[in-house]
Amino acid sequence: MIIINKSGYLKYKNLKFRCSLGKAGVREKLIEGDNVTPKGTFKIIKIYYRIDRLKNLYSQFKLIRITKNMGWCDDPRSKKYNQLIRIPTKYSHEKLYRDDNLYDLVLVLNFNLNPTIKKKGSAIFIHIKKGNYKKTKGCIALNKQNLVKLVNMIPKDTKIIIN
Repeated sequence: MIIINKSGYLKYKNLKFRCSLGKAGVREKLIEGDNVTPKGTFKIIKIYYRIDRLKNLYSQFKLIRITKNMGWCDDPRSKKYNQLIRIPTKYSHEKLYRDDNLYDLVLVLNFNLNPTIKKKGSAIFIHIKKGNYKKTKGCIALNKQNLVKLVNMIPKDTKIIIN
């Protein structure tokens, strides 16, 4: 079990890592673009990574290589809202293959999936932090080394509790 609290710390077993959270804090997420990190219990459903930037990564999860044509749809008008998509596309999306290192390692949480509710929010990830722990648009962001350490340790059935 991973616990992420609103004061900006992630705890797993005996580890405690600083993390960034959404600009609007932790609470019930109501709408796309509200900058909220959703409160609740989640599972990691996929882990994506940049093979050109991360060597010696291992996990109990299947690790999926990020390619240049991968994106995550954040456009409620699309049938693929809150899903992995091929880019280019006419719909709004997050590019997974980026120049910065934000998405060198991406853990996708099962927020607003099964069923997916249009406009409720998308692309809730655990990824690499920007700068000196800058606030996110709703994701959880960690130092790269800490995120790699976490991915190497956690079992597939790990629950993520955000409170």
